[in-house]
Amino acid sequence: MIRKFTFLALLLALAYTLWASTDFVEIAAGIALFMFGMLCLETGFKFFTGGPMEAALRISTDKLWKSLSFGMISTTMMQSSSLVSLITVSFVGAEMITLAAGIGIIMGANIGTTTGAWLIAGFGLKVNIAAYAMPVLVFGVLFRLRQSRAVQALGDVLLGFAFLFLGIHYMKIGFEAFQGSFDLSAYAVAGFLGVIVYTLIGMLITVVMQSSHATLLIIITALSAGQVSYENAIALAIGANLGSTITIVLGSLSSNIGGKRLAAFHVLFNLITALSAMLFITQLVRLVDIFALTLGIPADDTLLKLALFHSLFNILGVIGFAPFVSYIEGLLRRLINVQARGGQYPQFLFPDALETPATAVNAVSKEVEHLLENAFGLLAHGLSLRRQTIDSEESLCSAVQQTRRIFLIDVDDDYEASIKGLHNDIVAFIARAQARETNTSANERLFELRRASRSIVEAVKAMKHLHKNLRRHGLSANPAVRARYNQIRLQIAQLLREMRHALREPPGEIVVLSLDVAKLEQEKLGKQLLLDLDDAIRKQKIPVAIVTSVMNDEDYAQSIGDSLLRALAILRSADWRPASESLALSDEDINELLEK
Repeated sequence: MIRKFTFLALLLALAYTLWASTDFVEIAAGIALFMFGMLCLETGFKFFTGGPMEAALRISTDKLWKSLSFGMISTTMMQSSSLVSLITVSFVGAEMITLAAGIGIIMGANIGTTTGAWLIAGFGLKVNIAAYAMPVLVFGVLFRLRQSRAVQALGDVLLGFAFLFLGIHYMKIGFEAFQGSFDLSAYAVAGFLGVIVYTLIGMLITVVMQSSHATLLIIITALSAGQVSYENAIALAIGANLGSTITIVLGSLSSNIGGKRLAAFHVLFNLITALSAMLFITQLVRLVDIFALTLGIPADDTLLKLALFHSLFNILGVIGFAPFVSYIEGLLRRLINVQARGGQYPQFLFPDALETPATAVNAVSKEVEHLLENAFGLLAHGLSLRRQTIDSEESLCSAVQQTRRIFLIDVDDDYEASIKGLHNDIVAFIARAQARETNTSANERLFELRRASRSIVEAVKAMKHLHKNLRRHGLSANPAVRARYNQIRLQIAQLLREMRHALREPPGEIVVLSLDVAKLEQEKLGKQLLLDLDDAIRKQKIPVAIVTSVMNDEDYAQSIGDSLLRALAILRSADWRPASESLALSDEDINELLEK
């Protein structure tokens, strides 16, 4: 309620200001066009994050210089450190890149964001930039009207640049007109007090506008029109850098612990660089003068000198932090720890994972593995075996034969507690991901992962039926009946051990083929069980009243095996290709091998 009234009050105040000052209309329109341009750029570039950007991001994790370069280049291209930061948070949260790589990207993005100041100061305010905006706007609209989503995304990018140019143009006109009626420079504050005051003002403007680029546009155009002094403009730029952390902090609120650690670093980096710049501002200004002289920037060109200052203190910050990235990563891991939620809750399905198709797919894949982990415990206990036994190298045959009691577990309750809710969360998340604009391969992969999740649920439901008879006949006094159930338990236990081995291996065709071998073995065991059962029935070793139960339970065992192998094959596939393009054996291939 308070937020609604605050927003309404701001709208009324803005409306009154626009009505009272015609000069302010130009400034406000310029800011609005600039912000809208940034939104168009983000919309356009988000479409392309499904391909080249994600591929580049994956190979930018092994070296710090690669992460720095990626952050700098991608931010320079997109003119949005916020978008790059949020995407990086989503990749770290989905465990697609390490925290150290994310730290490098964030530092690189801080350098890349300074290119906006150079663009505005060196080009935007010295030429009639609106003349360049018009043809770009025309082509942007034409592309936006096409049916192809890729062409529409390109149109969004062009529209973004066009509105950025128009925003700069109208901001320049507005401040020049504003100077004739009201001189803000009269309120300049000298000395260190001025640094503190204007740093806070710059931070506040950035927090409100959620864009350091927009704040820098205001600062540079105000400086160009003489509405703010050079010294105060420098302090405003420091504040803009500090205020830019709010976007990643807000984005990390819905992230997991990896995203929260990265957001904490962003705040730490910007806070320390801002404080250092404030404390040594005199020395930095002198250093800017030296570099300006070296680069041939005139002494009275305060616009380019401001852009140089913005770049310089960010670069110095990166130089200061770069040698300690490994230490900082370890420190963040020790200091930022949240209590893990129970196994029945999603561990990877956070809203930030929806930022790109790759992070959505990876988050779902990891969550399905989490579901499989829950199912593994339930299935092991359903066989009256401990998880440690299956994970060890102990003989499963001996463990099954030496069983002295059947675990009295309620499979229905365990299913409700650790399987059903998590499966529902996975299905709902996939629906949200597919409702967004994703590429075809991502949609196919999400569909396959939903099948894998469903297969795990089917395996657990089959165990629910099997466990009822295991409790009644698993330790039967009839040696033939007990032997049958021992065979069933051993068959599933061996598969569970194979499953654990497969999950430890990296995805690839070799793992998929090894699962096909396991599937072939399951089929052979199933056929042998039927033959043994026929023999036991003929020799009347098993009472007729129990035969039906044994036959049904062997079917449940086969169902558990088929379901688990289906889920594993999907999870361990090497890429996002449909199953028809994989090297995995088809059902026809397996049947042909069984007949040989």
